[in-house]
Amino acid sequence: MMRSVARLPASLTSRLGRREVGLLVAFLVVAALLLGFGMLAEEVLEGDTSAFDSAVILALRAAGNPADPIGPPWFEEMGRDVTALGSFVFLGFVLAAVVGYLMLIQKRGAALLMAVAVLGGAMVSTLLKLGFDRPRPDIVHTARVFTASFPSGHATLSAVTFLTIGALLTRLTIDGRVKVYFMGLAVFLTVMVGLSRLYLGVHYPTDVLAGWCVGSAWAILCWSGALWLQRRGTVEPAGSSDASVAK
Repeated sequence: MMRSVARLPASLTSRLGRREVGLLVAFLVVAALLLGFGMLAEEVLEGDTSAFDSAVILALRAAGNPADPIGPPWFEEMGRDVTALGSFVFLGFVLAAVVGYLMLIQKRGAALLMAVAVLGGAMVSTLLKLGFDRPRPDIVHTARVFTASFPSGHATLSAVTFLTIGALLTRLTIDGRVKVYFMGLAVFLTVMVGLSRLYLGVHYPTDVLAGWCVGSAWAILCWSGALWLQRRGTVEPAGSSDASVAK
């Protein structure tokens, strides 16, 4: 009896230590992503990425006709379908649906996290676009655009939305394979949306890379902040309803 009681504080201390290490790793990843964004932004402002950007854009266009993306017409239409998954309208529908569901199951803290992550990400993306004011690629676009080019808003917001949803879904199961599946699916959707922007010729590759960097950093930062508040008891405690759903 005495031994089991003596082991309890050590186990608890080890558990708290792992949590703190996890938060530290998350912040290091955020720092690395923001550093990557900063380096990309500097290179773009200095014009050092022009050759790379142009080469990638032209590689995705038909030879001798920059107005025509490579591939048959149905493939081009498929690219427009995929890029719609990162639009403000579609992601707005996703946000409303997820927040509504979380409110129904009394997960108000998670609902607030989702709203702050997506709406805050949209604000960050808009401010960055206004600040850099980079022109779009100088080719005929196969999708209508209304804002500046850097960073890609579709890449940014798809990363924020899908990665945040993926993180929420991982808390509904204790199966490691299912957790990997959820996050893998979130990453897959994020990558496909970004690639579709390149294929349609509405963004340079550095726009998309920068969007992935800032979107992923924002999603991780929001999620890490929510976990920190949860452990302090500011939002609903972890484990109660999550554990019951997982069972």
